Amino acid sequence: MHSKVVLFICVGNSGRSLMAEAMFNANPPDGWTAISAGTSPASSANPRTGPMLREIGLDPPPHPPQLLTPDMMTQARVRVTMGCLDDASCPARLKTLELRDWSLPDPVRLDDDGFRQLRDRIAGLVKGLRTELVITDRRAAALPGSHSR
Repeated sequence: MHSKVVLFICVGNSGRSLMAEAMFNANPPDGWTAISAGTSPASSANPRTGPMLREIGLDPPPHPPQLLTPDMMTQARVRVTMGCLDDASCPARLKTLELRDWSLPDPVRLDDDGFRQLRDRIAGLVKGLRTELVITDRRAAALPGSHSR
């Protein structure tokens, strides 16, 4: 596993988090990779996730929706929830670690145009995250005595 991991977290890991993982891994900053998981993973990806990613030249991640594990949480340097940080489905541990929430709507209830808008919003957020990580890594590398992991 890469030393620098971004973890995209969702309830079902069937749409938003899978799209974010695919987008991030299509052009990750050096030394970074993304994974995604769900607190209550669906049995399969949303049937529109793959086609919507292919419309923008990307393939979905090679794994089906998967369960979020404590190891994933611990190993991740950046944790991003997709707007599903609710008490009923997210384990309390999520709230004890630093994370950011993108407050994205669940695509299950969206028509195809809404799904595309959500996909494009995720693409912009992922691009911003990549830029942030590159800048942070460069600053850390420039510090005297710094050793990036």
